[in-house]
Amino acid sequence: MRLSRPVGGGPSGGDEDDAALLRAVARGDAEALAVLYDRHAGWLHARLARRCPDEETVREVLQDTFVTVWRSAAGHRGRGEAGGWLWVIAVRRLVDAQRAGARAERASAAPPEPAAPAPSAEDRVLAGLEYGEVGAALDRISPELAEVLRATVVDGLTTRETARLLGIPEGTVKTRALRARRELRAALAAGRAGGPHPLGGTA
Repeated sequence: MRLSRPVGGGPSGGDEDDAALLRAVARGDAEALAVLYDRHAGWLHARLARRCPDEETVREVLQDTFVTVWRSAAGHRGRGEAGGWLWVIAVRRLVDAQRAGARAERASAAPPEPAAPAPSAEDRVLAGLEYGEVGAALDRISPELAEVLRATVVDGLTTRETARLLGIPEGTVKTRALRARRELRAALAAGRAGGPHPLGGTA
């Protein structure tokens, strides 16, 4: 599998061309993957670098992103822009890499102090949205609201990126995000009594 160095500063090529490339990748066409990499690696690298200062981690995440594309291109199915789909994969790989790095640092560090640092609010939200009662509650709300919450909270996408990914206006993203939080709180309230909401604040 040939992958080139990151080039370019932003997404290029038409969505139809990208969709055709992804279909070819799904059929096992390594050259199609190389073309897709050359087209999108530059802006993905730049955006990942803004979120992570470690260049080695960024390079590893970028490579892992396209390994994931190679394995799961058939899952795209032409839904939304290819660039948005690639960014979702890249963000998830970056979160995985950062969590793995944090675990490695804790394992190699000196014996912990009596009071270990508590998980960050973001870590608690991410874990709650994927597992446990919050994850179960998320499965009970409207699918179109759940996908907005996953994109903006779990994947860390901006309103504009979420709009491009889902193919809806930015205003609709904001409206659905507010409704999603309200529905999630209601679903949680139906499942348990009392306790602070993990997303915090009010709708």
